[in-house]
Amino acid sequence: MHFIVWFIIGLMCLYTVIPTLIVRLLGVGVFRQAAADRGILLTFDDGPDPDYTPQLLDLLQEHGIKATFFVLGRKAEQYPQLIARMHEEGHLIGLHNYVHRANGLMSPRSVRRQLEQSADVIEHITGQRPVYYRPPWGVINMFDFMLLGRFRMVLWSIIVGDWRSRGGKGKIKRRLLSRLKDGAVIVLHDSGETLGANRDAPAHMLEALHECIDEIAARGYSFLRVDE
Repeated sequence: MHFIVWFIIGLMCLYTVIPTLIVRLLGVGVFRQAAADRGILLTFDDGPDPDYTPQLLDLLQEHGIKATFFVLGRKAEQYPQLIARMHEEGHLIGLHNYVHRANGLMSPRSVRRQLEQSADVIEHITGQRPVYYRPPWGVINMFDFMLLGRFRMVLWSIIVGDWRSRGGKGKIKRRLLSRLKDGAVIVLHDSGETLGANRDAPAHMLEALHECIDEIAARGYSFLRVDE
């Protein structure tokens, strides 16, 4: 019995734990920081959300900021008008799987199916097929390296825990401004419907971002899309 348990643990380490550590700690095969002097990249995961994404797009439009959205294919199907608006307003749209499920818990075939299904949805709405991809929670499996010929995998260099409401906008603002650096890839969330998130968390993110934008600009930073 003990042998079986250790065998399963070993398989999981080979299949997902070790590959995830390789990309998260060493950055092998992934993009997580830009070579951009005084440039930072705002990225948003888990949307589109009918309540919070329109508010976020309004805020970005008000300040002339272009961002990158890693969207879920299922939500894109539900809210195509928000995907169309992202595209029309000059934002980059990437993939975050069809549903928010960790790659380490799926077969390689399931991951590919999620990506292709999501890419089909986005292409149908915008006319452009997305090539940038952020795996949910930054978790991959060993076969995901085979996807790098078709997709550019993007992680992050700044994460502030904005999917939880605890600490409110103050926590998000403090963490974001204290960690800011050239080429930073910042991950925020415009939906609070995934496992472990609070439904109202994006409201605090929006308040914090509203207060941070002028401070970030005052420090001499410009906002870039991932493909820039």
